[in-house]
Amino acid sequence: QVQLVESGGGLLQAGGSLRLSCAASGRTFSSYAMGWFRQAPGKEREFVAAISWSGGSTYYAGSVKGRFTLSRDNAKNTVSLQMNSLKPEDTAVYYCAARKSYSRSLFYRVDEYDYWGQGTQVTVSS
Repeated sequence: QVQLVESGGGLLQAGGSLRLSCAASGRTFSSYAMGWFRQAPGKEREFVAAISWSGGSTYYAGSVKGRFTLSRDNAKNTVSLQMNSLKPEDTAVYYCAARKSYSRSLFYRVDEYDYWGQGTQVTVSS
């Protein structure tokens, strides 16, 4: 089992950058594939980015590709989402998620993840 805690959210203007972090508990973090999702008011939770257990594979939603970068440090049990060129439409609560996986597979659906953090708010003003 793993517990996830997100941090790094905030309020900023369009065009700015923000780095979200997800800290995981447990000694088997490296056996988990990780993902970030976001949920805006009145909308369903949507996929943002995913990374394999080793960090060797990543995948991004089309809306953030080229602006967001996902990375992980298995020695520190952390996953980081670097967000650049932020837009007002990026405003949402951002969630970190984890699922057990020893393959290079990436996971894009909410129901594919077993563990979730509490979320961190990102607000981008125009």
